[in-house]
Parts: sequence; C-alpha cells; structure tokens
Amino acid sequence: MEQRFGLIIVAAGRGTRMGTRESKQFLMLEDKPVIVHTLERFEAMPECAAIALVTAPQDHARCAAWIAEYGLQKVTDVVAGGAERQHSVYAGLQAIQQRGLDYVLIHDGVRPFVERDKVIACFDAARQYGAAVLAVPVKDTIKQVNGDGVITATPDRRSLWAIQTPQAFRLSDVIRAHEHAQEQQVLGTDDAMLVERMGQLVHVVEGDYTNVKLTTPDDLDLALWNLSKRKS
Repeated sequence: MEQRFGLIIVAAGRGTRMGTRESKQFLMLEDKPVIVHTLERFEAMPECAAIALVTAPQDHARCAAWIAEYGLQKVTDVVAGGAERQHSVYAGLQAIQQRGLDYVLIHDGVRPFVERDKVIACFDAARQYGAAVLAVPVKDTIKQVNGDGVITATPDRRSLWAIQTPQAFRLSDVIRAHEHAQEQQVLGTDDAMLVERMGQLVHVVEGDYTNVKLTTPDDLDLALWNLSKRKS
C-alpha cells in the first residue's frame, strides 16, 4: 500500500495586516471561506490520510459546520490552538500521532493555492531525507540593514529562498524537535528551524510563486484573480 501522510492545517492566528475584523482564514473568497479552499486542496489528494485542523476554541463550531457542509471527510480532528503558532502546531502533532502515520505535513491555512505535484514532491523528499520544505528563489535583491537604517550587507541572491508551506517531516523527528524547543524555551520562526536546531538537514523543494500566503488586502485581490484564471 502506498504510504500516506497526515496533515496539520494551522488556522488559529489573528493576523492584523489584513485590516479586517474577521480573521483572514475565515474571510470569504468568492463563494466560500479561505480555509475551506485550503482544506479542499488536500481533501482531493489520495496521499493525504488525515487532517488535523488547528483553530482558536471560539472558532470550532463554525469550522465543524463547514466540514460537514463541504463534505471534508479527511478532517479527523479540530484542535484548539495555543498562544503561539508553535504551540498550535504541537497540538496538531499530538492529534496526528494518534492516526498511526509516519510522516506529517504542516501547512498554513491561508495558502489555498498550493499545487498537488508540489505537495507530493515535498512529501517524497521528506520520505527520502527526513525533512523537506517548499520554497521559491528570491527574485529581489536583499539588503541587510542595521538599527539605524543603514545597509550593512548584500547577501548573494542565488543562496536566498523564500520558505513556503507545506513543510514535511518524519513525524517522530518533528515531535522531538518541538519538545526540545519547549524544554529550551525556544520559539522558532517555522517548524523547519526547530528541526534544524536538532542537527537534521532540511531539503528544499522548489515550489510555485502562486502558493501565496494571504496576508494583506492586495493578496486577496491576487487570490480572486488566481481563481478566475483557473476557471478560464
């Protein structure tokens, strides 16, 4: 039997950059909430065995209603998120651990346009190496700037990648990395950083620039354009 993965969708945040009272993962994108678009991407993937959706406790009821309304049968758990994203992911890891799966993918709830072939490439790389992330080469020149607003360095753009999700790991490894970070009172910028701290190499799989994280109002405009393009 072909190996399958568990998935954690992180949707517990209360981002402010969107400028809306509603959390960005619950904003309507055409005819359905952003989070439903994201869940449907993975619901359609045979390789995805189980989904743990991590949300704030006050959002459980409406998420459960959407899961039923849209027939999202692979969502096996709706989990309460924590104070920080890292705490939310760990709660999701505990849920996926109960599903008897060896690998887990961790994905932002506000990245609804990730392509199946990229997800599977990331999963395959994790199976080969133990840890992998989707990323795209940085297009712009990047400057390192000090506290006075003065440029101090210009890194070689060829070595710079913008990290996306999903990030894929051997489940036992990423749980151990999270627990080690808790012991050391470390908050990482992403899950790959926690695994890196354990000395494990994380491989990069090239993704698509369309796998955007919906963070600002401009991103919503881009998302609507992306949806219309897919339908044309």
